[in-house]
Amino acid sequence: QVQLVESGGGLVQAGSSLRLSCAASGRTFSSHVMGWFRQALGKEREFVASISASGRGTSYTDPVKGRFTISRDNAKNTLYLQMNSLKSEDSAVYYCAARGSGEYFISRFDNHYDYWGQGTQVTVSS
Repeated sequence: QVQLVESGGGLVQAGSSLRLSCAASGRTFSSHVMGWFRQALGKEREFVASISASGRGTSYTDPVKGRFTISRDNAKNTLYLQMNSLKSEDSAVYYCAARGSGEYFISRFDNHYDYWGQGTQVTVSS
């Protein structure tokens, strides 16, 4: 079982940066593929980025490539999302998620993730 708690969201101006964090409980964090998803008001939840258990493999949705960076610190049981050059269309609730232990591949599909945080709101004003 993995419990996830996001933090770091807020209200910022377009062009600014934010770093989201996701603190994971338990001793198995380093064995889980992790991901970030977001859901804007009135829209479906969408994939943002994913990272392998080791941290060596990453994947991003096209709209955030070159602006967002996903990373993890397995010693601290923490997942990060560095967001630069924020745009108004990045406004959403951001969720971190974990794949089940034993699932080794990065995935863009939210139904591949077994554990979810409660979300943190990011609002970008233009």
